This record gives sequence, C-alpha cells and structure tokens, in this order.
Amino acid sequence: MASGESQQNWRYCGGQIKLWREGAGVSRQALADEAGYDYEYVKSMECGRRRPTLRLLQVADQLCGALGKLVAAHEYLKPEPFPERTQQYVLVEAEAITVQWYEPLLIPGLLQTPAYARALINSNCPPLDEETVEERVAARLKRQEKLTSRPPTYFSFVIHEAALRSLVGSQDIMRRQCDHLLEVGRQRHLSVQVLPFASAPTAALSGPIVLVETADHERYAFVDGQSTAALYSDGDKLSTLTQRYGMIRMQALSVEESARFTRKVAEEL
Repeated sequence: MASGESQQNWRYCGGQIKLWREGAGVSRQALADEAGYDYEYVKSMECGRRRPTLRLLQVADQLCGALGKLVAAHEYLKPEPFPERTQQYVLVEAEAITVQWYEPLLIPGLLQTPAYARALINSNCPPLDEETVEERVAARLKRQEKLTSRPPTYFSFVIHEAALRSLVGSQDIMRRQCDHLLEVGRQRHLSVQVLPFASAPTAALSGPIVLVETADHERYAFVDGQSTAALYSDGDKLSTLTQRYGMIRMQALSVEESARFTRKVAEEL
C-alpha cells in the first residue's frame, strides 16, 4: 500500500492523463493498446488506484501531444522503496546496535542474495510493476550495508528449516542463497542458526520476530504479517516477544551445526 501523499500524486497524475486523453480525442482502449496494457490496468492508473508507469506517461504524452508535460510527472511518481507497513521499522533498523531476527518461512531481508530478493519481490500478489520491483530490490540490498558498517552491529539470526527448503525462484537461486548464508555467517559480529523441523517449538509457528536495540538503548520489537505489521516499544509486548525469541533460539542448532545443516540442504537442491 502506498502512503497518503503518494496516492494523492497518483490520483492527480491519473486525472491529468485522462484530461489530456479526452481533450485529444483518444479513447482509453486506444491508449491501452498503444502502451501494451490491459484496459482495466490503464483505468486503475487513471483513477489513482495504481501508480502511473513511465511507459504510460510516455505513450500518453505522445498520443495526446502533451509536449513533455505528462512525462514530467514521473519525477513525483517514483515508487516507494519499502512497503508502508515496514517503513517505520527500517528507520529503527538503521539506528540499531543489536538486531535479533527470527524468520520462519523466508530468508531474512538482510541476508538475501540479489537473485533471491528479486524473485521474492517479483512474485508479489498483486503484481508490482517492473520499476517498483527494481526500486525495492535496490533498497533491500542497500539495507545490507548495515552488516558491514562501523562500528559493527551485532546480529543474531534464527532461520526455520522451512525457509531453507521453500523454493524461491529456482533451485539454483536457493543453492546460491544457502552458500551466501554460509559466507555471511563467518563474520564475528553475526550468527546464523537453523531451527530444524524436529525441534521447533509451538512459538516458532506464530510468525517472524525482530528485536532491535538502538544506540540510545531504546528497544523495539517488530512483527510482520501478510498485509499488516507492528512496531512495539511497550514493556509487555517487548517482554513477551523477547521470551518467545529466546525459546526459539534455545531450540535452534549451534552456529557450527547450522552451517553443516545449511551445507547439506544446499547439496540436496
């Protein structure tokens, strides 16, 4: 979901496309055909439900004789690098001195390879346009600079076996992703542990948990879901989620055992 400001920009730009199109006597179907889009897709952009793409702006500008006025709007329509539900968390993560992250189904974003991240974001439902996909992949990879920043941030990752075995993209992508986990896990300020199916506690089935402490010693807990997410800072929530993370981590394999387990999964792919 886009922010309120972004949606206002979408609506305004979509309205301008419609005004120019109608003024030039160009039907919506003609614009859709010329741009190579479905009629309903163009309609949703004109109504502000979707972000008008650069392709549509270029075609509409040419068909309607807008002399660059529609294309100029693209500067104000650049896709947001993060979904709205995670934007607040990303700001907190940037200030973190410790990050403890449990992920049950996916490789944590900070540990994803470019190919894994692109395959994951590209399979979003409903689909994202190509520009948004590339913007979000780039933003996710930019976040990974935190792994090598100075002074170093302490990271503890626990990854459920399901995340290693779930096929994102292809077997080759997953094999390279496992190799990347092994490589990243060699850093002294970072640990990667695997939680096997056989020892996973019930708490591990309730979704991901991220615990963060900032340089000002403020503590946060972040939980992410299908379409909603929450960033907590109150004591009760922090206590509950910290206990759950501790329980999950106690059942995970050691760092050395986890590396052997990950290598075995990669060989099986």
